[in-house]
Parts: sequence; structure tokens; C-alpha cells
Amino acid sequence: MELAIQRFCNEDWPDLWTMIKPVFREGETYPCDPQISETNARAYWVETPRATYVARTLDGEIAGSYYVRPNQPTLGDHVCNCGYIVAEERRGQGVASRLCLHSQAQALSHGFSGMQYNLVIASNDTAVRVWQKAGLEIIGTIPKAFRHKKLGLVDAHIMYKWLIDN
Repeated sequence: MELAIQRFCNEDWPDLWTMIKPVFREGETYPCDPQISETNARAYWVETPRATYVARTLDGEIAGSYYVRPNQPTLGDHVCNCGYIVAEERRGQGVASRLCLHSQAQALSHGFSGMQYNLVIASNDTAVRVWQKAGLEIIGTIPKAFRHKKLGLVDAHIMYKWLIDN
């Protein structure tokens, strides 16, 4: 499947909201309030990050999205944080891998030197595997850090990758 990954524009929002809303509502992978409003979701996914990208199939269907933002302010702002969501009907087709690789290149272009994921839900085996394949390492695990809607308290990994060749 061919994808066009481009910077978010306002016309993307209706499709993006349709894609991310059920993921937030399910309460299994993101720490957002499952009843997050559309306004707050847009602020979280689009307005606060340094950049947001949308992946579409060649026929224009939304396949996924990610954001990139500084992980910490000021003296830690050379390390970014990213969040990814893949459309339910596109899962298992390599979209997350392509978004992750794209985000690493974009992170470099935005001046970031490293990438850190603060809350990779340990029960999300697919995400853990994809991020490891893209070069991120689990550098720590926080026991019972996430209140999973179905599984209760589950562990969360911190994953990291230095992006600059030494």
C-alpha cells in the first residue's frame, strides 16, 4: 500500500478526529480522558505538538497520524516525544512502521537529537514490537502505570532512541 505522509492541514481535522476518537474512547493505549472533547483532542494532537503529520492512501483515505513535540522544556527539548494512531482498518499493514520511520527523519529536521516514548503500554505488544524494530529500546518499565479500561493496572515502558549517528 502506498501512503502519502504530509504535514497536517486544517482540512485533515474531520477525518483525523473520526480516526482518533475511538482510540481515545477505548482507553487502552492513550492516557487521555476517554471522554475527551473534540476541542481538547485537537489541542492535544494538533495544537500543542511542534508538528503533526497525516498519512493517506493514494485514494485519500486516512491511514494514520503522528505528532512530534519536545519531551521536556528548555534543557531537555532536544529529545522529542511522539504519539501514533493507525486507522483500525489499516492496522497490520505496516502503517505504524512507516509512520515511525518518517517521524524519526522529521524529528531530525525539527532539530531533535533523540526520541523518547514515555508511556508505551506493555499490553500493546504490537506497538512495542514495531518501535523496537524501528530502533527504540525499552530503557525502563513502570509497574502498574496505566489504568487500562479492560485489563486494569498494567505496566508501561519508556522507550528511547538516539537519532544522531555518533
